[in-house]
Amino acid sequence: MFDIVHNNRRVVQVILALITLPFAFFGIESFVSSSGGDDVVAKVGSSDISRQELQQAVREQQERMRQQFGREIPQEMLDSPEMRHAVLDNLVTQRILVQHMAQSHLVVGDAQLSAVIQEIPAFHDEQGFSRQRYDSFVAGQGLSSQEFERRLRQEIAQQQLLGVVRDAAVPARASAQRWTEAMQEVREFDEIRFKPEQFAAQVKLAADAAKKYYDVNGKQFETPERVRAEYLVLSQEALIAQATVGEQEIADWYQTHADKYKQAEERHAGHILIAVAKDADAAQVKSAQAKAEAILVELRSKPAEFARLAREHSEDPGSAQRGGDLGWFAQGAMVKPFEDAVFSLKPGEISDPVRTDFGFHLIRLQENRAEQVRPLAAVRDEIIEEIKRQSATRQYGEQAEAFSNMVYEQADTLKPAAEKFKLALQQSDWLTRDQAGGLLNNPRLLAALFSEDVAKNKHNTEAIEVAPNTLVAARVIEHKPAARLPFDEVRNAIEERLIHEEAARLARKEGEAQLARLDKGEAAAAALAWGERQRVSRVSSEGLSAAAVRAIFKAGAQKLPAYAGVALADGGYALYRVGQVLPRAANADDEQARKLREDYVRIVAEEDFSAWLATLRQQYPVEIKKAVLERKETP
Repeated sequence: MFDIVHNNRRVVQVILALITLPFAFFGIESFVSSSGGDDVVAKVGSSDISRQELQQAVREQQERMRQQFGREIPQEMLDSPEMRHAVLDNLVTQRILVQHMAQSHLVVGDAQLSAVIQEIPAFHDEQGFSRQRYDSFVAGQGLSSQEFERRLRQEIAQQQLLGVVRDAAVPARASAQRWTEAMQEVREFDEIRFKPEQFAAQVKLAADAAKKYYDVNGKQFETPERVRAEYLVLSQEALIAQATVGEQEIADWYQTHADKYKQAEERHAGHILIAVAKDADAAQVKSAQAKAEAILVELRSKPAEFARLAREHSEDPGSAQRGGDLGWFAQGAMVKPFEDAVFSLKPGEISDPVRTDFGFHLIRLQENRAEQVRPLAAVRDEIIEEIKRQSATRQYGEQAEAFSNMVYEQADTLKPAAEKFKLALQQSDWLTRDQAGGLLNNPRLLAALFSEDVAKNKHNTEAIEVAPNTLVAARVIEHKPAARLPFDEVRNAIEERLIHEEAARLARKEGEAQLARLDKGEAAAAALAWGERQRVSRVSSEGLSAAAVRAIFKAGAQKLPAYAGVALADGGYALYRVGQVLPRAANADDEQARKLREDYVRIVAEEDFSAWLATLRQQYPVEIKKAVLERKETP
């Protein structure tokens, strides 16, 4: 597509990632409007970020994380202050980038926008780009096509800006080579471990050691406050599953929304591009036009040679290798001069040279595809799903308020609400303040369950939104306060812990002492029972902790053997004897070396980008309204 997408692959990759999200352009639209006053959570340059924008962004990020990691992701992580601060920082960064783009007059043209849109698989059917799929997606976002394309222009411009900064990072070849060789260096070593269990027999606990530990650390031996609850779930998803749709309703919907199922008239064309810049001088334009006209003369005499001539002469690399083929497209997909020419041709005809911002095009129309209407049978399932969704959305909106009122007004029981809304009254396992499963794993709901009014007075919680369009109301049916376990029940566990801690201290002490002797060259230490010889590199270190790898490669290689030691996670200590260093020259044909060099370039690029972004942030004053940021959300 005029090679726009092929030369900006990073842009397309980012858009492809964004298009799969429930709300594609996170952080962009919120820049367009904002509210001031007491609701402002941050001021960035000349614009504000409102608390409402932040809350919406946090909710969207939470939903993305649930989709990526599953519903079992800890709710406290999703609701943490760190999450809010990270999302706010992202909003600030993107707001700065948008302001910088505006000041830099970065503009995305129609042709580039069209090219990116047509490359997105979400807008394709079996025949290629589908205007109907595009329109359906845009409508599903609640947007007009003009608004969607405005947002997409902003996103493309932002990714191009970031791409320019990242691509400018070109580390020196010598430094990349040194880094690659260091990563591929191999060291041979053997190991000996000093394990806590080897020293356990040396530990003699005082008779009252366990009791003293119990008295000082009593909190460790408390069973937390617990409740069991019964609860109701009112959700839009459940209403969708319960909904039924009749045949007449399907037919009526299809008739009413007929335009939605129309496939616009399309053209299948190819082109040969003789490139010339938009602002080229007259001589350059004349030369390009003359070249195009010369090719046209040959095409007129040999129209069947279009594909060969495109491969030989076209300066659009993306389509030239396909014989100039641009595939199917509808009106609105190409720049206007190109589109006007294509839609004026008959199949098999070749246009005169057509001038656009890209240069001169020789266009051949291969075939037409008239406007089509997808038959009811092909869209039946889609219609059923849409009717169910709209019905459930309407029904949920009507029921949510009534459900909330009923569980509040009849606070001593959930049964009337269960009967009225035909909901199953479910029961939970034992819950703690910070541990629950499924929909009950919600901070607001857990806080309500452990409040005095609910836990002790056995009143209903309010109806709490635990997920989008999902309300839960709960009632405690059994409550157990926190209690300390008797000393006799935990005595053995305490003694085992104390013995292990002391044995681990002795193991580390012995390991460190042996390392000191080895460094001094003492013969007794050198006679230790070392394990089998092993090999390790910085890119292949299976079975070793990161701390162990660092210690092995930190050991001096000037005089071998060299020794290193590291404390282990289980409380023990490991000694490493480095016997040989095997440098590896980075071969240009080595696949691992190539990937390592790419990693190095990426790391340098990310560091440069971070530095550039830090510099850019200094140009736009940022003020965080801490009081507004930390204000609790009203339930």
